[in-house]
Amino acid sequence: MRLVASGVQNPMNGLDDKARFRNIVMPHIDEAYRLAHWLTGNRTDAEDVAQDASLRAFRAIRDYAGGNSRSWFLSIVRNTAYSWLRKNRPTTVFTVDDLEAVELEHAKPGESNGETPEAALIAKVDAEQLRAAIAALPTPFRETLVLRDIEGLDYREIAEATEVPIGTVMSRLARARRRLALTINKDR
Repeated sequence: MRLVASGVQNPMNGLDDKARFRNIVMPHIDEAYRLAHWLTGNRTDAEDVAQDASLRAFRAIRDYAGGNSRSWFLSIVRNTAYSWLRKNRPTTVFTVDDLEAVELEHAKPGESNGETPEAALIAKVDAEQLRAAIAALPTPFRETLVLRDIEGLDYREIAEATEVPIGTVMSRLARARRRLALTINKDR
């Protein structure tokens, strides 16, 4: 019988934790970065938040009891982002500079729509207006809109990630969309 000294981790536990992390967290790492980017407003800060959230998720992987891993991890990202923002920035409106990259990422490769230069310019102006309108939304509305319409989470997943009731998610989403429509229509 071999005794393990106190304070020394069993190497098998480390492998189990790494495998669990790979299976539970890694499939959602791109979504984590995108959510962090929407919440912080820039790439560098989003990378820091996503990395910190990943580390927190790894440390908590043994406590993960199952369920929806996507909303579990995005909840960690969300909480990490807000902690990071409170620590590193005063309360301000955040702008987002990468909506087109998100849209392009979700487009099918090789898909060409035969767009004219004029149509491309109009689309770019529209994307900039949309980006600015989303960035101007209050944070709870912005995060709900991003999680639903950009990341594709369902109401239950958003409720779990943001730690609010489903009714609140639905209400925030409706209000966010209404404000967005008013802002965009006002600018036209």
